[in-house]
Formats: sequence, structure tokens, C-alpha cells
Amino acid sequence: MPLIPRGVVFLACAAALFGQTQTAGPQPRGLETEWDVAVILGEMGAHAGRVLEALDRVDARAWAAKGASETYAAQLQSSKQQAKAFEEGAKTLAADPGKLADALMLLFRIESLETMLGSLEEGIRNYQSPAAAQALTSLAAENGTNRERFRQYIVDLAADREKQFEVMDREAQRCRASLAEQPPAASGAGRKRQ
Repeated sequence: MPLIPRGVVFLACAAALFGQTQTAGPQPRGLETEWDVAVILGEMGAHAGRVLEALDRVDARAWAAKGASETYAAQLQSSKQQAKAFEEGAKTLAADPGKLADALMLLFRIESLETMLGSLEEGIRNYQSPAAAQALTSLAAENGTNRERFRQYIVDLAADREKQFEVMDREAQRCRASLAEQPPAASGAGRKRQ
């Protein structure tokens, strides 16, 4: 029986593994399609733009005359930066929603912005107007459903990637075992027959 060179077996295993990871099969249960996530990200980016516009109408420096801490001005500036980064990040990620690290970074930005908005709402209520604070609270709440869908997508995407990694690892182990079982190729050039 002819021996199959190890390189051929390795290439066959690699091709099979590549085919398994690239096959466009049905989406795992619960994993949103990238198209749906791109729509969600578009809505979230637009929401971040509206939050940024609302923050531009806040004048935290004028609050200092009413006894407010200067910290509010720093929080306002930081919130504007987070909202802008959130808006841009959502647009970028919408082009390729499968990037898990970028999706996590965007989720962390969203949560950071929401925390800062809570503090700013208190300052607006105390030093600007309760109506303006309520308007910002309502605006921030508009993103709740999309945020939760996005958060679930990230969890499902991570689980899917973990499953893909396990399949790739098993296939790599199978290929290694197959290569290890084959005897080394005999080099006949330097040997003499007796």
C-alpha cells in the first residue's frame, strides 16, 4: 500500500477544516443575522447622534455660578466624547458586525455613557431645569431595546465563536493524530540494498 506523504494529509485536513469554518449554514439558534445587527447598530448610532445634540444644549459651566461642582463640566465633556465615539463605532461595526472585540468595545462605551448620563441628569435637574433632565432621561431610555438586543447578540456571537473554536481544535487534533500514525517516508537515495 503506497504511503501518503504527510504534507498531503496535512493539506487535506487543513482544507477540510477551512471548509467547515467557512460553510454558510443556518445561523445558530438565537444568533441575529449580521444584516439585522447592522440595522440595530444603525439605529443605535443615530440615537448616539441625538444624545450628542442634546448634550450640546447643556451648559455645565453656567451651573458653577449656582454652586455646582466643576466635575459636571468634565463629565459633560467626557459624555460628549463617549457619545461621538459611540456614534462612529456603531457605524463602523455595522459594516462588519461579526467583530467580537469591536462589539464588546462598543457595548462598554454604551454602558459608560449611560452611567455618565445618569450623573449629568442629576446636575441638569438641580442646576438647569427638571424638564430638561426628564427629556435627557427619556432620550437615553429610547436605546434600551436595541441595547439589550445588541448585548444578547454579543453573548450569542461569543458562544458561536467558542463553538467554532472547539470544532477547529477537534479537527486539528484529528489531523495531528492522522499525521502521527503515518510512518516516516523512507529515503532510498542514501541506502544500498543488500
